[in-house]
Amino acid sequence: MTKRLTAGENGMQQGEKDKQAWSGSIRRWVSTLAEAAVEALTGRVTSWEISSKLRDGRKDWSWDAVAARSLRSELKRIARRQHKEIKMNASPPAMSLPFIRAVNSVDGFNAREQEIVESIQSTVMDANRSNISRTQAYLSCYEAFPELHWAFLAHMVSRNAGWNMSDLQGGLLSDLTNSEFQVNLYRFLERCNALIFQDAYPQLLLYMHSRKLGEPLFHLLPCFHVSAFMLPFWQHFWREPDHGAMLAVALILNEQNYIEGRVAQDPYFRSRVLKHPYFRLHELARFNQILFPLGQEAALTRGVAPSDAGNKLPLRPLAGLTLPKFDSLTARIKAGKSLYGLLFGYEEVHRRALAFARSTPHRGSRSEYWPALFTADKQAAINNGKESSVLLESEWLPSGKRLYSPELESVWQDTPSGPIPRYDWYRSSAKLRLFREPVRPLLFDMTHAHRAQLEKTAMAHDVAHENQPKHG
Repeated sequence: MTKRLTAGENGMQQGEKDKQAWSGSIRRWVSTLAEAAVEALTGRVTSWEISSKLRDGRKDWSWDAVAARSLRSELKRIARRQHKEIKMNASPPAMSLPFIRAVNSVDGFNAREQEIVESIQSTVMDANRSNISRTQAYLSCYEAFPELHWAFLAHMVSRNAGWNMSDLQGGLLSDLTNSEFQVNLYRFLERCNALIFQDAYPQLLLYMHSRKLGEPLFHLLPCFHVSAFMLPFWQHFWREPDHGAMLAVALILNEQNYIEGRVAQDPYFRSRVLKHPYFRLHELARFNQILFPLGQEAALTRGVAPSDAGNKLPLRPLAGLTLPKFDSLTARIKAGKSLYGLLFGYEEVHRRALAFARSTPHRGSRSEYWPALFTADKQAAINNGKESSVLLESEWLPSGKRLYSPELESVWQDTPSGPIPRYDWYRSSAKLRLFREPVRPLLFDMTHAHRAQLEKTAMAHDVAHENQPKHG
């Protein structure tokens, strides 16, 4: 005769099962963390070895110290003039800056100049539709005029922005934050990407028109609300086109200062994104890693079935760095200069990053650089709450069991940039303190660091999955 259990006994049995399950989970996570720690230490040593090899063959960028001092002197004069005119002008600060005026027409220019301004405005509007179109526009610009170093740097950084946007709807991070924060973070990333393009791309196009006509057209910069800070650099670059490093550093300073007041210090984005607890989680989950994929090589992997291409899968090494604090203007500028030093300071890094850019169309999925780990096909992705264990067991993942990383345009729609505050950020020569020659980083291989960060993110994802209420 079967004994029927009372409600209290049933509860005790269920509690014991839950306790055993939780104990098993704890043991699994402790084991996973230990394995990850060993992997991280091994990866650090390997990263140094890879970085050492990539440092062979330094690339010269022709930094002219005398020209740099001359430019600083000119910019100090401009800052004094800016300050004087602001004091004399009774208008609100946003409209009182001398070099940037609300140029809504092209009155005062000849017919050819009017046509150029209108052409640039139309081109910028068309190319500023999305991260995908912006990223391609930067690369096309660099391919046509390779002396414009910043255009290639912007292309590679813009790829990272697209990957970060797609992550918000991907297989790991989408489960760790709520939908409201995901939308706000997407808007933040999109606005940064769009505003930098809105400011910088007209400058690049104006240079391209100048080259085609054989004469400088930089007196037209005010038509595009460009800061007075940039005029001396474009004038100098026109005379000395080998000084691409100085122009690149100037554009790094300009664009980061441009978005500082318009996005990073915007009360809406500060409260809903930068100061939100979830933002710290995203920084810990590789959001602050800037990656430069380096070509494509076949590499022996472990833990992959022989049926998958003879146990060999495509491996792209990664160079790059980690941005410590996105909400710090100084940190972003220093990171930009270090990324320039990496991309244009080493022949091998530049050659292989350019090979990747040329051969791999940007769609916003991380499968572009690690197709043996990510997939843009949601139906073919793994999502069973045990991603961290799978990642530790195998260096790469077999087809049908990879991490979901969607293409950008499949998960986010094009977003209008909205009104842009018009004022000149350059009001004080104190801003010049970061105008210094870039330094080539020494430790920059990110292959293992990125892989380890994925494992940490997967652990957090699996814990969240484990704690989800069970239905049925």
